[in-house]
Amino acid sequence: MARKKLAAFPLATAATFLILLFSVVQHLPGGERFVNHIGVVRASLPLDLSLLRTPLSLYVPALDLPVWGALAQVFVVFAIAEVVLGRRMTLVVAYACTLAGTLFARVGVAIGPGHVFGFPKWVAFVRDTGPSAAVVALAICIAFRTRAWFTATLVVVLMVGEAVVLPNLAGLEHVVAVITALLIAVSVEVFGDFWPRVLAGVGAATSVATVASREVAAEARRRPAGAVIP
Repeated sequence: MARKKLAAFPLATAATFLILLFSVVQHLPGGERFVNHIGVVRASLPLDLSLLRTPLSLYVPALDLPVWGALAQVFVVFAIAEVVLGRRMTLVVAYACTLAGTLFARVGVAIGPGHVFGFPKWVAFVRDTGPSAAVVALAICIAFRTRAWFTATLVVVLMVGEAVVLPNLAGLEHVVAVITALLIAVSVEVFGDFWPRVLAGVGAATSVATVASREVAAEARRRPAGAVIP
């Protein structure tokens, strides 16, 4: 029975398992070095290497925080997202918002502490991993899809408040995740059914053209040689 329940939420189960796995591995002798080489992103790394590691960085928890809270949050939010948003959109939102945070960190270090969203150079060497940005973004998209405006507003206020009270990399990345999630949610609402309609129209036109060409070919085969088609 338990296996069937977990199988109903494959993304949530897989994400939770990967976080638990990375948490265990990075606390083993030599494990932290291994995890650093495959899933840890820092703004000091080359861009191509950061992009390569970003998908796995989502599942690498912080070393100094308890992992159980992250496991519970990820499983609950990812499971709800699978039901409300669908698996494909859940992955898109989670990775897009994580990537937005990763790129924001690089921009913040590049512009320096003299700007509102800038960071000192040492931030480039901070581990930029974890599922928190994805969880926040999915919560926003779920609330937007279900029209839970109070929940969406509460999440936005909490994330902005966190960034104001604790203006660190994680707090500002959460705000970036919120903004990215809102853009995705609005885009889906406005343009979500545009391309499916276009593709459906193309498919219908192709089917009609195929049937018509087959009828013309069949008619040509039935006519005697040399007959003129009116």
